[in-house]
Amino acid sequence: MTREPRPVVEWPTAALSLVIYGGWLALTFWHERIPLPVLCAAGAWLVAWQASLQHETMHGHPTRSRRINDAIGWPPLSLWLPYPIYRLTHLRHHRDEHLTDPLEDPESVYFASPAWGRLGRVGRALATFNMTLVGRLTLGPVLMIGGFLLSEARLCLGGDRRRIAIWLRHAVGVALVLGWTYGVCGMAVEVYLFGFVFLGAALTRLRSFAEHRWAEAPEERTAIVERGGLLGLLYLNNNLHVLHHLAPTVPWYRLPALYRAERAALVARNGGLVYRGYADVARRFLFRPHDAALHPAETDR
Repeated sequence: MTREPRPVVEWPTAALSLVIYGGWLALTFWHERIPLPVLCAAGAWLVAWQASLQHETMHGHPTRSRRINDAIGWPPLSLWLPYPIYRLTHLRHHRDEHLTDPLEDPESVYFASPAWGRLGRVGRALATFNMTLVGRLTLGPVLMIGGFLLSEARLCLGGDRRRIAIWLRHAVGVALVLGWTYGVCGMAVEVYLFGFVFLGAALTRLRSFAEHRWAEAPEERTAIVERGGLLGLLYLNNNLHVLHHLAPTVPWYRLPALYRAERAALVARNGGLVYRGYADVARRFLFRPHDAALHPAETDR
């Protein structure tokens, strides 16, 4: 797989950052002139789009300076997720030999046996529902955000000074976001929390829903969603996920051409874990679990 030299500045990504942050400022400032359903749809799109942009910045885009890249990705439009923690956990996720392992992969949605045993009947039912697409889009954001905040609270209350420092800096960013949306623009907090934060999280859960599935061979645990369409733009071509894991430093706008050139090898590598598009994912898993919530390899531990 050949790779081109990286430019000093990747201008498509730099321009995209201006579109996202400029669009967010304009949308929030003129929110009263926009019908509520349109406002929520656009707000969710921009928050999810920023999450995709953050994914780019933590992989070394759009400049060669980590400080500049982190500054681009840092603004907490989603409110709940500090960028430094997202960066730390996501880079851990790229240890492909541990993909889907609930003890080693921070982005795994599977449960290890001890945690599964503590859930009880209701908890197991909710976890199984969360393995369907409708569950991931409705219950998923609540479980993701709630579970993350609870875990972080335990670390902070346990005296983790690094985490406390991160959250204090994050609180400043959240205050700036809410100060702008509520204090300057007069947007109701509940509108931002639902239309931008919750629905934006739901859009990101659609992307991650079918990205990984347990298999014996680690290289067969990462999927491809072809024909991403408009959602491919929202996810910055991260739907071609097996390619991203193999070449995480390739910028988003070069992935489609590289995928077309290497498609046969990539499909052979991941064992044919390919979906025609997100409509295909919905057709298969809207009401049917994508996999068991208890990690399939748990019986071998």
